[in-house]
Amino acid sequence: MKKILAVLGGIAAAAVLAACSSAAGSTTALPISEPPSTTVPSSSEVPATTTPPPATPSTPKTTTKTKTAPAGGTPCEITDGACVDLSAKKAWLLKDGQVSYGPVPIMPGKKGSTTPVGMFSVIGKEKMHHSHEFNNAPMPNSVFFAPGDAFHTGSLDNYSNGCVHLSSTASLKFFNTLQVGDKVQIVN
Repeated sequence: MKKILAVLGGIAAAAVLAACSSAAGSTTALPISEPPSTTVPSSSEVPATTTPPPATPSTPKTTTKTKTAPAGGTPCEITDGACVDLSAKKAWLLKDGQVSYGPVPIMPGKKGSTTPVGMFSVIGKEKMHHSHEFNNAPMPNSVFFAPGDAFHTGSLDNYSNGCVHLSSTASLKFFNTLQVGDKVQIVN
């Protein structure tokens, strides 16, 4: 019975080859010949158990989140926007991973009114803002990155009430460069 099946299998394979060849544009039919005689072992010659081939260990896929190198020697991970280092009292403007301006001196918030640390976005700008909280104090070139906290022209000798004080030249550059939605990173 096994020999008959082997012969039929060979005939079927030859017929498939002939059909594929003629479909590819060949006009000559292949002759169907009997496959070479093969000896099939009897059931007594076949081992009772077989061992499956060893499984290939699959290596789990791992994704590594690469940490962005600080831009141009700044302590920040962002590549575009403003970077502030409170402990060094410095700030930078970044564009495409490069420092486009800075470092410039800053004066952060005082104890009890500290400048917030973290990732922010510019939420508004006002050329001449007056503080409602501090007796209508002028805050030229205000670039707000958190409610009540902004980059603006201010004293570089006295701590602020949470804002980031810049020189008039630096505050003008920050005001003209930063747009609503731009990133701001403040680190300690």
